Amino acid sequence: IKFLPLFDRVLVERFTAETVTKGGIMLPEKSQGKVLQATVLAVGPGSVNQKGNLQPVSVKVGEKVLLPEYGGTKVTLDDKVWLSASTYDILRLRRTVQ
Repeated sequence: IKFLPLFDRVLVERFTAETVTKGGIMLPEKSQGKVLQATVLAVGPGSVNQKGNLQPVSVKVGEKVLLPEYGGTKVTLDDKVWLSASTYDILRLRRTVQ
């Protein structure tokens, strides 16, 4: 099954929660917290503005993004859970060299 989001929506896969700290301490499930980082898997074509022009989505497949704590729609396909979110709700992660 291929999933293609509509309009300005993107399909993302959340990173897995860290179960071990850098010092080697195992973390219980309750203290792991919600993972807000994700990788973009699919991107919709964009949204139409008031003039009728298509505004393309600003993120690309494979980019790493930051999600809001509460938002998006859970999508379950083939026993995998993904998240569909609007591009207005996510932030793009970029590393800058100084």
